[in-house]
This record gives sequence, structure tokens and C-alpha cells, in this order.
Amino acid sequence: MDLVIGRVAKPHGIRGELIVDVRTDDPELRFVPGTSLRGQLPRAKGAKRTEERRFTITAARNHSGRLLVSLEGVDDRTAADDLRGLLFLIDAADVDSGDDPDAFYDHELIGLPVRTIAGDDVGVVRDVIHLPGSDLLVVTAADDGREILVPFVSEIVPTITRGDSVLIDPPDGLLEA
Repeated sequence: MDLVIGRVAKPHGIRGELIVDVRTDDPELRFVPGTSLRGQLPRAKGAKRTEERRFTITAARNHSGRLLVSLEGVDDRTAADDLRGLLFLIDAADVDSGDDPDAFYDHELIGLPVRTIAGDDVGVVRDVIHLPGSDLLVVTAADDGREILVPFVSEIVPTITRGDSVLIDPPDGLLEA
């Protein structure tokens, strides 16, 4: 599974710098000069697959609250504009959430079974939706395959056992069809 750590928003200036929307908690570790990253270009109309290439970072700096990145071989605005929408990817296996018991990456939750604190099977985490107010776990119900949206807050999701399961304490009506 791939994790997106950044997305090229647009070019900056005439020397090929790129404005990157950062999607990682560790940009200072991921966007270091000399680092080679996989990049996935947006799918061209009519194309069946996306194109992937490797890019080497030659420079990275903050400018007005945004990350500006220079890549080897991208030396002018036209070349930079061709990379608009490029996603920088890393392998999820290379990342873990560390020792913080309340921090999880999406890939650590997806696929985990979900049970109530009473021990009833609810289903399996299929996705995590990140919203401005809070995150939601998208759970595929064990009994009928319907989608259940579970607010990812400690009152409802009190326990997650890494690599094992998610325990929930659902309020009345949350699991109803």
C-alpha cells in the first residue's frame, strides 16, 4: 500500500520550483535534498494506468507557509507545470506511528476487525475519512455488508489494539440499519 506524502499544487517562479501540498507529519524527513521519491502523475484522459517515475530532490525550503521543492531535471516553469497534480508516494511498510498510543496511520487501521466492548462483531475497517471536525472510520458491517460510519473519537473508540482489533462503545442507533 502506498502513502501520499505530498502533492504538487503548481509551479513557483521560472526556475522549476514546485509548490507542494504536504501530506505528512514529517516533511523535514521526507523532503530532504538527495532523497529519491516515487512520483505518480495524474492519469491522462483515456489512459488505463497512471505513470510512475522516480524523482530526486535537489532543494526544499519553506516560503510563506508553503513547501517549495526543486527536482533534478526540472529546470524551468514549463517542466514544473507538467508535474501539476503529481503525488509523491512512499511505501506504507516503511512507516509506523511510533510509541504514541493515540496516533495511527490509516494503513494501520484498515483491515482491522471491529467489535463492541460487549464482544459483538461489527465488521472490518475499510477506510478512514478525514474531515475538519473529526475523522470517521468506514466499517463494512459483518452481517450485511452495509457501510457504517463510526466517529473516530475516544468516547466511541476507546481501544485499539495495534494489529489486532478496534473496540467501540457505540451510542444508541449508531449500528442500526
